[in-house]
Amino acid sequence: MADTPKDAIALLKADHRAVEALFEKFESATAAREQKKLATQICTELVIHTIIEEEIFYPALKGKIEDDMLDEAYVEHDGAKLLIGQIVAGEPGEDFYEAKVKVLSEEIKHHVHEEEMPSEGMFAQARAANVDLEALGEQMAARKAALKAEFEANGLPTPMARTLTPVEIELGEPVG
Repeated sequence: MADTPKDAIALLKADHRAVEALFEKFESATAAREQKKLATQICTELVIHTIIEEEIFYPALKGKIEDDMLDEAYVEHDGAKLLIGQIVAGEPGEDFYEAKVKVLSEEIKHHVHEEEMPSEGMFAQARAANVDLEALGEQMAARKAALKAEFEANGLPTPMARTLTPVEIELGEPVG
């Protein structure tokens, strides 16, 4: 970790740029082994990112920024987690594998845009609300480091949805 503590927004933006770079690498990867490695890195980074946002950042913003924005962020995370689960369980070369990674990339771009929008995005609202971003950043960096170590030792856990309710879905014949 860097000697200079980052505030929470700087930490999250650095995560955003890192994942964007991994998605770009995935798009140009052709070998199955490289695709799997990159997809695993993407999914790991996103699971860690969603955990630190949901455990630390979002609760600190509750009541200080627009409630609708926080609600949407949680639901966007859960939509991404559904695809992460599919990608982790899948293999390059399977039907829709690359499409799932592409759609995940698009969902993340949308989510990042809403967080980073100047003046009205989540990050701008957090700054305007005078949230202690330095303290949050330190807490998030520590949690992120612990999660990375845990996942390296034990593998990536099943993503946990927080906004979804159980529904039945029928799986039809695969698209041929």
